[in-house]
Amino acid sequence: MKKLRTLSAKKKKRIVGVSVAVLLALVFSLIFLTPIVLTITNSFMSQSEINANYGSIFAKTERGSKVFISDIVNLKFIPDMVSFSQYYTVLFKSPNYLFKFWNSVMLVVPIVVFQLTVAMFASYGFTRARGKLKEIVFFLYIILMLMPYQVTLVPNYLVSNWLHIVDTRWAIWLPGIASPFAVYLLTKFMRRIPSSYIEAAQIDGAGEFQIFRKICAPLCKGCLYSIAILVFIDYWNMVEQPIILLSDPEMHPLSVFLSQINTGETGLAFAVATIYMIPGILIFLYGEDYLVEGIMYQGGVKG
Repeated sequence: MKKLRTLSAKKKKRIVGVSVAVLLALVFSLIFLTPIVLTITNSFMSQSEINANYGSIFAKTERGSKVFISDIVNLKFIPDMVSFSQYYTVLFKSPNYLFKFWNSVMLVVPIVVFQLTVAMFASYGFTRARGKLKEIVFFLYIILMLMPYQVTLVPNYLVSNWLHIVDTRWAIWLPGIASPFAVYLLTKFMRRIPSSYIEAAQIDGAGEFQIFRKICAPLCKGCLYSIAILVFIDYWNMVEQPIILLSDPEMHPLSVFLSQINTGETGLAFAVATIYMIPGILIFLYGEDYLVEGIMYQGGVKG
């Protein structure tokens, strides 16, 4: 009887613990999702309704300085009347927004593709090579990865200026492609691939390229997806790099352009921000399982 009571008490504690954890997760999820939901729903409001709800936030004096906010801001999730005027303006009447959107695509997609390509070969080299020199180079990779981008921004600008690629997309592409982030994660992943797999391939007469193509690359598929998602989100939201390395505003991505929207066009800002979120959300939803697998597993092969 005592054992049954003990087991029952432990079961109750476990149920309570799980319930509390689920409740906390739900609360934090609502907190994190609130700005996204607010942005999406407010993008369907008319400009007059947005001014009525948030006008005090964006109010300015005649000299252009901020005024003291004394009115209560009315956060509304449901528009009084659904309006598509903001999206019509963004998609048809103001091509600048779509132009900046494609600037973002042209800057980010090559970085993701070629950073993963470089990382695959470099990680395989770090995994298969032996010696102190390899360890020193890999240690330097870790040091570079720990540094925030703001620390390396000035050296990147100096190198870009020396290569005469400032004010070109190459000034954004090259540092992004050479980023150590993907190399570090893929190297740690490949090192956990069972050596018996590689030894069996070598016994069958496979060369290094065959081992890389038929064993390492397929086993790293989940890790590659998770890294691609993280790299895409990181560079999709970049601001400092384009501002410093691209002086021509026509080459700036939408992430920079969003901060320059006139405060009188708050409704357009909501609509543009909603469109800007779509690629990141779709990529995350498509590769969610791979992202969790790549972060949680960090191994090589499932049994």
